Amino acid sequence: MLPSLGAVCLSLFSLFSAIRARSSTGDSVLVLLQPNLSRDNFTIFFDNLEKQGYDLTFRAPKAETPRIIEDDVPGFNHIILFAPDSKNFAQDVTPQSLVTALNAGTNLIVALSPKQTPIFTLASEFSLILPPPGTPLISHFPARDTPPGVIPVSVPPVHPFLTPNTPPIWFSGIPFAHGNNPLLVPILHAPAESFASDTDSDASADVVFDYAERGGEGLWAGSSLGIVTGFQTRDSARITWVGGLELFSDEYANKPLPSGDKSGNAQFARDVAAWTFHEKLVLRIDSTTHHLVNETEPREHYTINENIAFEAHISRYDPESGWAPYSGLHDLQVDFTMLDPHIRTALLPVSDEPGLYRASFRLPDRHGVFKFVLDYRRRGWTSLQSSTTVPVVPPRHDGYPRFLSAAWPYYTGAISTSVGFLLFATLWLAGDDKGVKKGKSAKTE
Repeated sequence: MLPSLGAVCLSLFSLFSAIRARSSTGDSVLVLLQPNLSRDNFTIFFDNLEKQGYDLTFRAPKAETPRIIEDDVPGFNHIILFAPDSKNFAQDVTPQSLVTALNAGTNLIVALSPKQTPIFTLASEFSLILPPPGTPLISHFPARDTPPGVIPVSVPPVHPFLTPNTPPIWFSGIPFAHGNNPLLVPILHAPAESFASDTDSDASADVVFDYAERGGEGLWAGSSLGIVTGFQTRDSARITWVGGLELFSDEYANKPLPSGDKSGNAQFARDVAAWTFHEKLVLRIDSTTHHLVNETEPREHYTINENIAFEAHISRYDPESGWAPYSGLHDLQVDFTMLDPHIRTALLPVSDEPGLYRASFRLPDRHGVFKFVLDYRRRGWTSLQSSTTVPVVPPRHDGYPRFLSAAWPYYTGAISTSVGFLLFATLWLAGDDKGVKKGKSAKTE
């Protein structure tokens, strides 16, 4: 029996959904893998990406093809740089080319190592302060049968894009301090009892403590250090810095924790890739419009002191269903500006219309060319930017009110003065002149 047309369409749709990439920006991924490493060392991480629909292309750091950028156009939507110890790269794999790709919208995951490499020095350009080369993160707590440089790190139970209650992960690598750049997105911090050191023993523990007391090299100790940190550019491209490559390995994903439970490396690595590849915390503005209150269509210009409404439709990306209206923003604002903001007001969600935000206000008593400016930037979220220009003009000659209520005292004064003058003139002209006539008659006689 032949299947029905509906069943066939449903099967095709299910197949398409299964192979559709979960990223909102594209599914092509270039993996730069160090020659002494094998894909078999990271099968769990890479297989999870392929199951989500990503198209992975593997390349050695010194290989010339495929190129990261061809004719000023990025060849891939995402790049995974798993070459922390490589000191020599192809001509198209330089710190400058990676920054260019990032500015063009390509997202990156970069793994670091304690060795001094070109990638090691690139991290400082993203407000990451790295310790001296050869000083990995170590910790002697909790008690375990692993070297001090292999550390179990607790994952925050509540995080904007990490799976809640993810088990601790195994980490081995270097820490870094965070600069004051607001574009940094801290993801995972080092344990409070850990510190960066060039030895696995406690020989230098007293020195580290003394430096911490003086506020010097103590910078490389404690939970203020980061081991996984994101960075989102002003154009919303993302790069994630990971202090150690082993975090993504099958060995650490399958390695039991000191408690005997399974580590959370696989889930944590998937969450980091999901945020970096624009699966999570992704917003966009679908449309904006403006109109007079109680109207629906925008006008070419508005008149001063009119009541106006501004609306924005906003969507959030969901890896399963794609773009959908989103009304979860409660700190959105819109500026009505001409050089400086004349009005700044809250852009609140409309309860009965998902994804719609509206603000109503009275136009200022000033004419000129104004702009509706929406600029929403929150750590970890893609930014929302919109600018709409609209002229504001004074009333026409017949647009002013005939009488102003506030001017009635002046109207009364003018009218009373006019009436008084008319009465005075009338009385003066119509006054009695008999005395003058009698004087003239007597003189004549």
